[in-house]
Amino acid sequence: MNKRIWLSLAHMSGREQKFIKEAFDTNWVVPLGPNVNAFEKELSQYIGENKHVVALSAGTAALHLGLILLDVKPGDEVICQSFTFAASANPIAYQGARPVFVDSEKDTWNMNPIFLEEAIKDRLRKTGKLPKAIIPVHLYGMPAKMDEIVYIADHYGIPILEDAAEALGSEYKGYKCGTFGHYSAFSFNGNKMITTSGGGALICQSKEEAKRVMFYATQARENAPHYQHEKIGYNYRMSNICAGIGRGQMFVLDEHIACRRAIHKLYTEWLKDIPGITVKQNPSADFNSNFWLTCILIDTNKCGVTREDIRLYLEEKNIETRPLWKPMHLQPVFTGAPFYGDGTSEHLFEKGLCLPSGPTLTDEDIRFVVDSIVSKMEIRK
Repeated sequence: MNKRIWLSLAHMSGREQKFIKEAFDTNWVVPLGPNVNAFEKELSQYIGENKHVVALSAGTAALHLGLILLDVKPGDEVICQSFTFAASANPIAYQGARPVFVDSEKDTWNMNPIFLEEAIKDRLRKTGKLPKAIIPVHLYGMPAKMDEIVYIADHYGIPILEDAAEALGSEYKGYKCGTFGHYSAFSFNGNKMITTSGGGALICQSKEEAKRVMFYATQARENAPHYQHEKIGYNYRMSNICAGIGRGQMFVLDEHIACRRAIHKLYTEWLKDIPGITVKQNPSADFNSNFWLTCILIDTNKCGVTREDIRLYLEEKNIETRPLWKPMHLQPVFTGAPFYGDGTSEHLFEKGLCLPSGPTLTDEDIRFVVDSIVSKMEIRK
């Protein structure tokens, strides 16, 4: 049996231990601390646009706090991209609000602006009020069509909570993902572009907003000598240890992005002549994905095998892959939630597969994955 080829493993820079050791040497092992402050500053400098960063325990926590700051309450509705991970939608339920799911368009696989506006108009007709927020997602690192989405959101006065969990380093028209929303969320889970072992960040427009986010993230403790609480708070702080890992990871962020783009280029070149296999690409020069994960679509009529045939065969070869996200409007937990679309995300879920894309992979690993895909197709013939 060959070595396991993982979908997306973390890769250390070698400098993480220095910052972790500093935390232990100074006894800053609790949440918050010098590493957290420095990590937030480094992230802010990286994404630019004078944004203010709050490091948190998870990307999900970032989205949840974004909804709280947008005053989403029980009975409200929030528009969310359907084709995404559950963490994009779950915080809506945390607030007792109702998700309204919008389908994808074919260019980016992200929120379809046409269905977005249709959903807004229809919810206004049916409920008498506008949705409280819009959550677009930059899926697999591919930027959404933010010009159109922002235009619609501004027209109706609905704030955007941008889910950039998978898109650190991706750019749309020269601007980094994570800078388009009123609030934006990043994830530093173990399989993301950089990791803090677990963790995330909420990007804010002002220092005052960032202070408000931290207030809720630290149990909403009021300024008093005793423990005074007038709001419900959360334990969403990032630890000084985890932030130390993040500081070390910042040294290899650009390297990781370049590596994943190089891996995507290899997949594109080596699969280009394989019938029925299409590698997801940037739709135009406006889009510059980090290609967090390289994704393919499988046309069974042309190649004779299904997505599941290939996935199971690659697993036999000790290669980890993953189907594309199952749309949220198909998830049992969200049965009955409104959905606006034409089935694009359902088609992508049926046909799509994520291929190993982590920065620890070698060219030989990629070659083995490609050869295994071709081998399965030849076996079926």
